Amino acid sequence: MKKISVIIADDHPVFREGLLRVFEGVKSLRCIGTAQDGEEAVRLAQELRPDVAILDINMPKITGVDAAKLIKNSCPETAVLMLSAYKYDHYIISSIKAGVDGYLLKNTPHNELINAIHMVHAGEGAFNNEAAGKILHKIAGSKGSVETAYPVLGPRELEVLDLAAKGMTNK
Repeated sequence: MKKISVIIADDHPVFREGLLRVFEGVKSLRCIGTAQDGEEAVRLAQELRPDVAILDINMPKITGVDAAKLIKNSCPETAVLMLSAYKYDHYIISSIKAGVDGYLLKNTPHNELINAIHMVHAGEGAFNNEAAGKILHKIAGSKGSVETAYPVLGPRELEVLDLAAKGMTNK
C-alpha cells in the first residue's frame, strides 16, 4: 500500500511537532516536509508534490488561504486540508473559495484528522460539522439561490455540507 505523502504548515513549532508525532504512528501516512509560514508551504508543495497539504489559516508571509490558492493553482493534484483554531464564517468561506478540500478545527481528535486526510486524498470533502453548519446557515439565509450566493460550491460539496450539518461524521 502506497503511503499518503503529507506536508504540514503551521507557524507554531509545538503544533507541527505534535502532528509529526501523531503521523509517525500511522502506517498509511508519511510526512515529507514541514513549513513555518505560508510562503515556505507553497515552495514545499511545488518541490515535493505531496498528496495532501495541511495548512494553518493564520501564518506569516502568506496566509493559509493565499497559500491554498497558490498550491491548488500550481499543484492541482495536491489536496489541501485547512486545520485552524478559527471557526469564523469569513475564514471558512474564504478557504472554500480558495479551493480547499477540507476545513477542520485544531481541536479535532487525532482519529478524525487521520480519516479526513484519507478522505481528501480520495477526492472527498472533509469539513468540521460546526463549520459546515455555519456555511449551510449562511447559504439558507442568503437572498437568491445557492448557486448565486456561493458559486464555488458544486453539487458534491453541497451534499457533504448538508450531511455534516445533519450531524453525520466524516466517515
